[in-house]
Amino acid sequence: MNEIFFLVEDAIEGGYNARAMGESIFTQGDTLDELKTNIRDAVHCHFDEDKLPKMIRLHFVKEEVITV
Repeated sequence: MNEIFFLVEDAIEGGYNARAMGESIFTQGDTLDELKTNIRDAVHCHFDEDKLPKMIRLHFVKEEVITV
């Protein structure tokens, strides 16, 4: 596997949630820097050294509600 994709969303209680696509990896962080560190740690824990993806791609999802 060359890369792994994470969907990143704002958490309701503050901070960020990240969920890997196609893998059962979920993590969160109060800041973007903390989230990135937690994602790297989670990926290293999930995969064996010889199966580690070479790249982690983050896809930020923003939701906005407007009135009609």
